[in-house]
Amino acid sequence: MTDMTPPDGGALLFSYGTLQQREVQIANFGGVLPGEADVLPGHALTVLLITDPDVVALSGTDRHPIVAPSDDPDARVDGTVFALTAEQLAAADTYEVADYARFEVTLGSGRRAWVYLAAAPH
Repeated sequence: MTDMTPPDGGALLFSYGTLQQREVQIANFGGVLPGEADVLPGHALTVLLITDPDVVALSGTDRHPIVAPSDDPDARVDGTVFALTAEQLAAADTYEVADYARFEVTLGSGRRAWVYLAAAPH
């Protein structure tokens, strides 16, 4: 495990979807972010139909993954954890549509990070 200490005022963000894409990172953060593989236990992945034309144009698809807590004890979602500045985290908040909400979780590595989950079940 590498040092994923966020910059002052920043935070860790776990992504399982389009925020891992090079094009999305460049558009939202001004460059490609270094990250590290991690998992989100106790959650399951489904697909959400996105109608925001700007998000669809940037990601290249109207089908985005979305994660919600699962009762399945073996459920887990693979993804990448990034160390973001406060400004980058705010940019990620702006990018995500209203179907997603940001929650703090514990990843499989034991690190605490923010993640965008399905807003409705919470």
